[in-house]
Amino acid sequence: MGLFNRKSNSQDSNGEPKEKKTGWKRPANTAFKQQRLKAWQPILTPKTVLPTLFIIAIIFAPIGGLLIWGSSQVSEMTFDYSDCEKLTASSNNDSLTFTDLPSGKYKYSLGGDAKNAKPSSRPRYAYLEDDSQDIFNKKQCILEFNVPATIGPSVMLYYRLSNFYQNHRRYVNSLDADQLQGKKRSASALNKGDCDPLGSRDGKPIYPCGLIANSVFNDTINSPVLQNPPEDVTSTQYQFTSKGIAWPGEAKKYVTSPIGGDGYESTSDIVPPPNWILQYPDGYTDDNPPPDLKNDEHFQNWMRTAGLPTFSKLYGRNDDDKMVAGTYRMVIGLNFPVLPYKGTKSIVITTVSWIGGKNDFLGWAYVAAAGLFCFLAIAGTARHLIKPRRLGDMSLLSWNR
Repeated sequence: MGLFNRKSNSQDSNGEPKEKKTGWKRPANTAFKQQRLKAWQPILTPKTVLPTLFIIAIIFAPIGGLLIWGSSQVSEMTFDYSDCEKLTASSNNDSLTFTDLPSGKYKYSLGGDAKNAKPSSRPRYAYLEDDSQDIFNKKQCILEFNVPATIGPSVMLYYRLSNFYQNHRRYVNSLDADQLQGKKRSASALNKGDCDPLGSRDGKPIYPCGLIANSVFNDTINSPVLQNPPEDVTSTQYQFTSKGIAWPGEAKKYVTSPIGGDGYESTSDIVPPPNWILQYPDGYTDDNPPPDLKNDEHFQNWMRTAGLPTFSKLYGRNDDDKMVAGTYRMVIGLNFPVLPYKGTKSIVITTVSWIGGKNDFLGWAYVAAAGLFCFLAIAGTARHLIKPRRLGDMSLLSWNR
């Protein structure tokens, strides 16, 4: 009954048998693809594990101690001026009313040769409202503090904020890299991108757009002035510079001006962020042009978002001069509000050592790890001596008991 004969899957259209394909999915016969590479797996025995734990503890302990010692050589002074605006305002420098900082608002942590030095007086501050000053210094916090011993160089000046979450995902992404590099970005493009809701205002692109730029730290911290200089001191102002405070290569992310080239045609094409209204009350003009972000290292540091809600950012540095002991007065222009979101702001004056700034965490982490490994090694040794177990003892298998 050839009429009902079915063609076999192994036959072609002419009824000829097909040539079978064999092994077409089989990996090549190599040591790598066939998983025949030589390997070594250590046998974890008490004689190998316990000495290893002791060796790690012996290595980690001195490393931790060295890091703790290096951190102890750093001198650091912290002054919280968040509540300065709550003080009674003075109208001029001759009528300043100073108030001592509460004990929890300042901290001295001196190291090196200044370790045993004690401040001769408590830090204090006063609030000044002076309409004759420029827009950024109409509200001033006058901070006086004592440096108990000569420190530096180098001496670093930081500002520290707390309860400010720069690590929020939407905040971190709220910028336009192309715009910062001088490329023209339309208002609609910015509104559709990561800068929303601060991409445009009044139909014009915001430059620089986004939440990070809008919330830039804008307190002005002036270099401290020595109030009681000794005779051998030629200058009473300890000068901090803003040059060299940003990471190398940060300037490449920005341009000197967004006007011209691939950028905008004129200053009237863009508007400043809403929180920059003090600096640009009439917007960007030829007399008051957009900022030079390529050389503004304070802005560059701010744009590098912090990973924790309490963070410090470098504001100034002095790599050449010692900061002599004495009482200093520092004028801070108050523009950055922290009380509405229950945050704090402080200045930090610190030296550096071969490990950088003051941070004991890494050293104590090594010491803690050394202690843990040592404890495990001792416990394992005691267990092995009291109740040893022969390696590969078949009698201990459940079905042999």
